[in-house]
Amino acid sequence: MKIILASGSPRRRQLLTDLGLAYEIRLRDVDETFPPTLRRAAVAEYLARHKAEAYRPDLAADELLLTADTIVCLADDVLNKPADAAEARAMLTRLQGRAHQVYTGVCLLPGDGRPPVVFSEETTVHFRPLSPAEIAFYVDRYQPLDKAGAYGAQDWMGL
Repeated sequence: MKIILASGSPRRRQLLTDLGLAYEIRLRDVDETFPPTLRRAAVAEYLARHKAEAYRPDLAADELLLTADTIVCLADDVLNKPADAAEARAMLTRLQGRAHQVYTGVCLLPGDGRPPVVFSEETTVHFRPLSPAEIAFYVDRYQPLDKAGAYGAQDWMGL
C-alpha cells in the first residue's frame, strides 16, 4: 500500500522518514475552520478527518492517506498558527509560566473505500516563565509561524 502524506509539515515528513517509510506528499489548501461547539479535545480529530475527506476523491485503491492536525489550547482558547511575528510573541507571552494542552489528531484514510481510522492524543505542556527577550529570540530564530501555539516541542522552546 502506498502512503500519501497530506501535509507540508517538515516535522511530519521527518517522522515518516525516521520510521523508514516510503511516502509521497500531496498538498492542497483545505479550510481549517471548525464548529465552535466542538469540545476542544475533538477539534484536532475533526480537522484531521476534514482534511482527509478533501483528498478522498483523488485516492487510488492501493493508497493510504495520512493527515494530522495539532492544536494548542489554553483554557478555552484554541491557539492556531500565528499570522505574524507579533501574534507569535503574544501567544508565547500568554503560554509562558503556565500549563496548556496540545492535541494532535490523526486520520488514516484507505483509498479502497474502507472507513477512516481517526484518533488523537493529548499532552499537557508546562512552560517555565519566559522573559520578553527569550520570547523575541525564539520567534526571530525559529520562525514559528507554521506551528500551532507558535512553538515546536522539538525546538529550544519545547525543551
